Amino acid sequence: MDDSKPLKVRLTFSVILVGVSLLFAAVVTDHWAVLSPKVEEYNATCEAAHFGLWRLCIKRIFMQEQGPKEKGCGPISLPGEHNCSYFKHFTPGQSSEIFEVTTQKEYSISAAAIAIFSVGFAIIGTICVLLSFRKKRDYLLKPASMFYTFAGLCIIISVEVMRQSVKRMIDSEETVWIEYSYSWSFACACASFVLLFICGIALLLIALPRFPQNPWETCMDAEPEH
Repeated sequence: MDDSKPLKVRLTFSVILVGVSLLFAAVVTDHWAVLSPKVEEYNATCEAAHFGLWRLCIKRIFMQEQGPKEKGCGPISLPGEHNCSYFKHFTPGQSSEIFEVTTQKEYSISAAAIAIFSVGFAIIGTICVLLSFRKKRDYLLKPASMFYTFAGLCIIISVEVMRQSVKRMIDSEETVWIEYSYSWSFACACASFVLLFICGIALLLIALPRFPQNPWETCMDAEPEH
């Protein structure tokens, strides 16, 4: 058995845990995208918004006169009154009319559902890796690597669904938003995809049996794994 294999597994697992943390941060926070309407008058308040998979947050910002290139409300980091509510299709009775008119309900539900699958795959993969540390159950590393790879693929699909949702929202004739940008939750989701997908494949390669190192050495002659 390769003496460095346990060290490689632990190092890869450490990077995977960073990816899982970024995945959880992306799923539970509501800074995937920032929306800004056109400002009709200055020295008055306007409403900018940011949202994630579950909630929409409206921020009322007092706008002073801007430069000629700045037409939207914001930036969102400016101080102002903040109000968040869950999307109506997740909590019936709550109000989020501004979002409901200008987005696709199916896109929002799909992105959230796929993200939940990603979290589930990541949790199952972590359980498999932790169990593999006990009594040399190295055979659990192979399914764990596949679960992490699936988690990465699911979250990047969720990212693409969210991106298409924002694009359709901005292109809609009924929308009040003229500007948009992706925020740090979106970046966390993209970073988690890179870490989970690459490290999932790396973990699979580490878990595979050692190949013969010399041309005259056969698989039967190679050292068996215990």
